[in-house]
Amino acid sequence: MKIRTLYFLIFAAACCSCTSLYRDNYTKPNLVDDRPTRSTKKLHRQLHFMSDAGFAIGHQDATSYGIGWKQTEKPKLMRSDVYDIAEDYPAVYGFDIGGIENGSPLNLDSVPFDMMRDLMIQAHKHGGIITISWHADNPVTGDDSWDQTPAVADILNKGEVSEKFDLWLDRVAAFLKTIKYQGKRIPIIFRPYHEMNGSWFWWGDPHVSTEDYVKLWKYTVTRLRDKHRLHNLLYTYSPNKLNPEDYYMKFYPGDDYVDILGIDIYDFNDSTGYVTSIVNDLALVKQLAANRNKLYAFTETGFEKIPDALWFTNRLYPAIKDSGIAWVLFWRNYRKSHHYMPYKGHVAEQDFIRFRDLPQTLFLKDIDPKKQRK
Repeated sequence: MKIRTLYFLIFAAACCSCTSLYRDNYTKPNLVDDRPTRSTKKLHRQLHFMSDAGFAIGHQDATSYGIGWKQTEKPKLMRSDVYDIAEDYPAVYGFDIGGIENGSPLNLDSVPFDMMRDLMIQAHKHGGIITISWHADNPVTGDDSWDQTPAVADILNKGEVSEKFDLWLDRVAAFLKTIKYQGKRIPIIFRPYHEMNGSWFWWGDPHVSTEDYVKLWKYTVTRLRDKHRLHNLLYTYSPNKLNPEDYYMKFYPGDDYVDILGIDIYDFNDSTGYVTSIVNDLALVKQLAANRNKLYAFTETGFEKIPDALWFTNRLYPAIKDSGIAWVLFWRNYRKSHHYMPYKGHVAEQDFIRFRDLPQTLFLKDIDPKKQRK
């Protein structure tokens, strides 16, 4: 049985009035947006109480596609590889808007943006939490995010590339404004320019200076928040796992421009090293977040193909148990050679069911007081 206290805390958070949103052990945060929508404040509070009780389970593109299937029309019911095994959906739904900057009807993973919007609305309607990353193309070359040609300085220099990038941000804003339920914008956790301490993206080290990265982040926030009046976003800063020479705060834009601290750590067939990284890095993020009254999360993780039949319960869970993270997001299930969640018949299927039943794993029913699993 899950920690039932959570249901009442979240139910109270959902039902309280604007003037009572910051009570109990919840210290009013200094959000990036000083005019957040009511639902955005509720989401922040919900994440706080979830982190007290456990961690929400997230999956990238959970309802967009899976092993052997792909959503091809407006969904009537959510489909998910996670549900097929756990008989419950993820609590957190990851989407990526790479491609929106070019006016493409499809994102970089061939998910139609019209479909993506429907899936976001559907997940939100059922109580799910939405997080969005942005693998933007390189604005200098027109190639993808993994083109390492330096671009940030050109964006900031107020020339042709800058004008192009402004248009890209305008297209991001235009899409985000359409993600509404019952006429109101859905709260979204926005996680741009992630893994900046790695070298694989054009916005990453060493292709950008610390100063220029911070300027790009602040410019993005200012344009979305102030020019486009998007007041339903929580902004998440998420470096890649730390190497000995890395400094987590090296590219940090500042407390006034970040709502949530995150980190991305993958198991590259070295589970001992993976667990060590999780324990050490999350402890650091926890301390930094506590010093700033910020939430923190495990913003990307997974073990490609999950060949270890006990990976979830023997490796991952002991490492993140009692860590205080608000959620953990597993990467996508694209094909049998590239997936991060088990599916029917997978070697880790039974282990994932045991993982679901552990006290601190929070799936969709666990964060919705109307759908408690008995």
